[in-house]
Amino acid sequence: MEDNKDKGFTVKDKRTFTKNGEVKETADDAKDTTSVKNDTGKSEEKETKKTPPPLPEISFSSFILSLSSSALFHFGEIPDPVTNKKQLNLSMAKQTIDILGILKEKTVGNLKKEEESLLDNLLYDLRIRYIDEIKKEKS
Repeated sequence: MEDNKDKGFTVKDKRTFTKNGEVKETADDAKDTTSVKNDTGKSEEKETKKTPPPLPEISFSSFILSLSSSALFHFGEIPDPVTNKKQLNLSMAKQTIDILGILKEKTVGNLKKEEESLLDNLLYDLRIRYIDEIKKEKS
């Protein structure tokens, strides 16, 4: 048995950001090993460069579009990514529309013209869809 008294311990920096807030590339991120069988049937480790996809820009408009996509999902217009099935859930669609309405109320006078126009148009479209779905349900 080896004498472990002299080994001590190792500290690894697992932070993913630099002091400036930029994403730093770690050795784990830079290379990904994949086990591949060669012509002789033996397994070889093959290194491939792994880079994470770029993050989308975060803005008020992208946030509003994300919420409207959620409402469309609940209207059954966008399939569930896991089951690939479309499901109608009017109460969740209404809740998302109400959230967008609250955002419109709370941001009066603070939005750019384009953002305000986007929010107004999305709310109008989603509210009309909701009314149409309620009418279908009653018929």
